[in-house]
Amino acid sequence: MPILQRLRDWARRIKRDGVTLWFAARDPRTPWTVKALCAFVVAYALSPIDLVPDFIPVLGYVDDVLLLPGLIWLAVRLLPREVVEDSRTKADDWMALEGGKPVSRAGIALVVVAWVAIGVGGWWWIAGR
Repeated sequence: MPILQRLRDWARRIKRDGVTLWFAARDPRTPWTVKALCAFVVAYALSPIDLVPDFIPVLGYVDDVLLLPGLIWLAVRLLPREVVEDSRTKADDWMALEGGKPVSRAGIALVVVAWVAIGVGGWWWIAGR
């Protein structure tokens, strides 16, 4: 299998598992600690804006290529097997029906709050000197 096809397949699996976590976070069988991780990952993964903007050289894609897949992998590993199987089935069905992934308003808020906190912290640090 050519490397380009392998990368496309990997990207599809990551996208599907992001939606899988969306369903798993709502499943009552998911432990609350894993549910919190799933909610955080889903909010960030499905947010249309990034914590580190893509126009920043190298760093802009680190979250897309390393951080996000790593968090998705960790969350899926921590979920009970039956929750993963049921949530993947729901994710596959949802993506086939809707043709894409949902958008997270909570993720937008998470990123905006993080940027405001960084801005306020930076201003406070500079003003304090």
